[in-house]
Amino acid sequence: MCLEFTNPGLDLRIPNHEDLDRMEKEESGNRPKWDNKSQYILTCVGFCIGIGNVWRFPYLCQSHGGGAFLIPYLTLLVLEGMPLLLLEFAIGQRLRKGSVGVWRTISPYLTGIGIASMLVSFLIGLYYNTLIAWIIWYLFNSFRDPLPWTECPLVDNGTEFVPECQQSSPVDYYFYRETLNSSASISDSGGVHWPIVVSLCYTLLNHDYQHYLIGIEYLYTPDIDELLKPITWLDAGAQVFYAFSIAWGGLISFSSYNPVHNNCMQDAVILSAITGFTSIYAATVTYTIIGFRATEKYDHCVSENIMTLLNTFDLRDENVTTSNYEAVFNDLNSSYPDTVLGLDIKTCDMQTFLNEGVEGTGLAFIVFTEAITKMPGSPGWSVLFFIMLLCLGVSTLFGNIEGVVVPLKDLNMFPQNWPQEALTGTTCIVAFIISLLFAQPSGIYWVTLFDNFAGSVPLLTIGLFEMIAVVYIYGIDRFNRDLEFMIGHKPSIFWQVSWRFISPVIILFILIFYMVSQAQEELTYLVWDLNSEEFPSLTLVPYPSWINVIIFLLAGVPSLTVPVYALCRLVYVCKKKNVSREN
Repeated sequence: MCLEFTNPGLDLRIPNHEDLDRMEKEESGNRPKWDNKSQYILTCVGFCIGIGNVWRFPYLCQSHGGGAFLIPYLTLLVLEGMPLLLLEFAIGQRLRKGSVGVWRTISPYLTGIGIASMLVSFLIGLYYNTLIAWIIWYLFNSFRDPLPWTECPLVDNGTEFVPECQQSSPVDYYFYRETLNSSASISDSGGVHWPIVVSLCYTLLNHDYQHYLIGIEYLYTPDIDELLKPITWLDAGAQVFYAFSIAWGGLISFSSYNPVHNNCMQDAVILSAITGFTSIYAATVTYTIIGFRATEKYDHCVSENIMTLLNTFDLRDENVTTSNYEAVFNDLNSSYPDTVLGLDIKTCDMQTFLNEGVEGTGLAFIVFTEAITKMPGSPGWSVLFFIMLLCLGVSTLFGNIEGVVVPLKDLNMFPQNWPQEALTGTTCIVAFIISLLFAQPSGIYWVTLFDNFAGSVPLLTIGLFEMIAVVYIYGIDRFNRDLEFMIGHKPSIFWQVSWRFISPVIILFILIFYMVSQAQEELTYLVWDLNSEEFPSLTLVPYPSWINVIIFLLAGVPSLTVPVYALCRLVYVCKKKNVSREN
């Protein structure tokens, strides 16, 4: 038995099991359906495995102590991601509607869940468009030999390199200055699965394995202190939702085109395994490159210090090498402390270079492009890499648009006689106009803002409401009978306990602790600022106070859509009853 809220009229709104089989035959010629199971699975895989697997997951690993982030991610993938994935697959397949139609059928008061999913899909789609635009820009420039980010450009009418590039690196300069022309503040507006094949080629072509193993060791060596931070668990939970595309609405729409007796539980397990493996695999490949990048920086730093020592002291070149540098330096520092103190000796620490953060949106455009420049035939590999990213982005964007267009049709916000193409085109034009925000010099900071807030709290909030809606309003016993009818057996105790208790409690705790911790911390972001003392490292600066309004629009509005819509619906129903009584 389970607590269940009163839901009058539910049996009248949903078809019974006998009617489902009849409806499937009747709608065969009128409603789209998948040609076969493989087409459906591959579409879901393409929707779930996107650019976020290449740059978002590795970046979050780096932000939260490497391997420490894998612990909450894998834990929440099993206890939160898989149960919600099956829930969305099953409810869409059972009710045969899009995200708005499904929740409105369960209860008119729950229509806000579908609207919230639509808003999140739209907001995420806005900056996803921008990422794809950056990818296309890099793809076009990959046909140049040498690649334009291989070396620093010369100053106009001069023979010297651009100072900003010399102080940073060609790949950083090309991304932040040549591509984005970044400002110093957000206020300044002025078949074959190719991603796996290309990633495998990167791994196989890495000829100096010792350098890359440093990165892998860093990834799989957890910083346990990170596990005590609520933001780590929030980001892990949000990444599970992001990786699975849960709460976007697209998966519910996709599953509604399945046969009634499709084994959606098997689909959920398969997609969970593929998505989890791909995320970890992408992080491993990324960290081999981060290890290589850190090793190169470390070797360059040590080489400069060695040159300084050779020029200052009467030493032969072979007496000071990278392997014995620290011993020689300590010996000289003991013998000539005053002289060494006056030298421009830089601190060369491998851990510091490994910890150097690359903002999530810049990971693919800085770390990977730097690795490409070290490969023979780098333009060809660059073309392959950015074609891969383009395919990943576009496949996700298709499902993203589905999560916007289908709810718009269900809400009757456009004339019924409008063709699908006109509705999709209108949505894309509106998204394009709003996305011009990201084309400013401060565009990358807006992309980061949207990613941090539109793609985190709202997803978890919608997921929590979905759990409550199915378990306590639709009825978990009814849901179990539906699953037994569709797949031939009842869900196991794991699914039962996860839906009823574990998943909603985990999401609720993460949200509460996140709100408490965020209220005590100052909101900051990283900027590319040539005039900063920390340059060429990114500078951490506080957000302006007005950004709180934007954060509320990105995170608060989608999250509050569900209760606000339910309240408005309640007021409407009460007024309607009063009018009826008066008449």
